[in-house]
Amino acid sequence: MSAKHLIATTDFCVYHHLEHAFITDLQEAGLVQITIVNNTPHIPESELHKLERMIRLHNELDINIAGIEAITHLLERIEDIQEEMRLLKNSLKVYE
Repeated sequence: MSAKHLIATTDFCVYHHLEHAFITDLQEAGLVQITIVNNTPHIPESELHKLERMIRLHNELDINIAGIEAITHLLERIEDIQEEMRLLKNSLKVYE
């Protein structure tokens, strides 16, 4: 992954007014991927949307890491079900 698609966690934390420990806790819970470049942790650009949603859950709704983990799991499950429904609907259209 090229460095231009990575954001240093320190820059991200400063921008969002976060403690670095919050990002570390999310990483340890397996909720966000962190890439190390030159001994500096970076967030892949592809993780930003997911990470910003978790920040909103934490800041606006005061949800802890365990709650964010549960919500993230449920949202992923909903997305999987929606995709399965879309595929089933498309396969039914073939038989109409």
